Amino acid sequence: MKFPGRRKLKHYFPVSSPKPQLPSFEVRPELDTYVVGLDQTIVDVLANVSDEFLQKYGIGKGLSNLVEHGKADQIYQELVQSAAISDHFAGGTIGNTIHNYSVLADDKSVLLGVMSANIALGSPAYHYLCHTSSKVDMNHLHGVAGDIGRGITMITPDGERTFVIDPGAMDELSADAIPEDIIAKAAALVLSAYPLRASGQPIQQAMFRTLELAKRHGVPVVMSLGTKHLVEEHRELILSTVRDYVDMLAMNELEAAALTGITDPLQAAEAALELTDMVLVTAGPEGLYLCGYTDASARRETTNPIKSGALPDYNEFEFSRPMQKKHCVDPMKVYSHIDPYLGGPERIKNTNGAGDGALAAILHDIAANHFHRHALPLSSKHEQSYLAYSSFAQICKYANRVSYAILNQSAPRLSRGLPEKEDSLEEAYWER
Repeated sequence: MKFPGRRKLKHYFPVSSPKPQLPSFEVRPELDTYVVGLDQTIVDVLANVSDEFLQKYGIGKGLSNLVEHGKADQIYQELVQSAAISDHFAGGTIGNTIHNYSVLADDKSVLLGVMSANIALGSPAYHYLCHTSSKVDMNHLHGVAGDIGRGITMITPDGERTFVIDPGAMDELSADAIPEDIIAKAAALVLSAYPLRASGQPIQQAMFRTLELAKRHGVPVVMSLGTKHLVEEHRELILSTVRDYVDMLAMNELEAAALTGITDPLQAAEAALELTDMVLVTAGPEGLYLCGYTDASARRETTNPIKSGALPDYNEFEFSRPMQKKHCVDPMKVYSHIDPYLGGPERIKNTNGAGDGALAAILHDIAANHFHRHALPLSSKHEQSYLAYSSFAQICKYANRVSYAILNQSAPRLSRGLPEKEDSLEEAYWER
């Protein structure tokens, strides 16, 4: 029979070739390169409502309202019945990051968190699975009896956004559900500061067990700070956690100011380097900063125009590759900055997730370094114990490009990778 579609000009089933091994969707620690993320699993719901609807349920307009599960479910069911819901998105800052990493790398990642043991059609868990890449291994999620978290964004006719947060069972991740073998062989572990506010909940103990395992096995730890208010409320706990466990910190300029007390993003990043080895600060229309350490013997001068701001000539050595400070004989701080890609989208459709997209790009570069080091350990690329494969400047370009892709769409998760060939304007950008 003739098969439909276009085929290469060779026998479609070569009988002389050995049968290929079927692909495995589950991560194999000894064979695969992957990153691990720990998150509070939550689904974001977008709905259009009236002011009367908010008053009926006693919801504070324009605020973030933490609502008990029974009341939140009643609100959700009425939204469903009145066809007020416009969309569902799988949420969570680390869930977004892990998904985007797998889309960019076209490779596996592992998500740790909770998932409803019984998934009904249309439930939060159902929508979470539907909007997550098949490359994300969710076989290690911890089954719970209840629903995962649900965040309802209610938009009134005046455009005001009001939030209803239903935690569900998202904080019930047990420390016993953290698989040591998966953590031990990971290229990186990524998590957010959100579980630090879940005082007395199982997920906080699970988070610290995960951090301890990563530290024991020498796995780089990347932390996203979450929100400015979270940092302000739990600053001391966040500071101690970063000092003890974190190798890279990701935050926006408001979170950086709340953490360090410094409003200038570059100076805040410099101060954060006293806590950790690498810092990403996204600063909205100002672009993004990537800062870290390298050994003085491995420093490389930039050929880009020299920039001065709060620090003079701060990007002079941005062609250097990132290293952990403990691996440097003579550590020196390196700073890089990039303006928004192509000036930013003509129309920003969504700001949620732009920082998560940038972080996914950096994780991809860290994972690429991990893969190359194991595949070609004698390569000159590994004469030093580098944390990432590319230079600070090149990582900035990649992170910036992914942020643009997120800002240019309506959802925080990429549906596909970046285009393989950019148009002429974009090619000129990459050549700069």
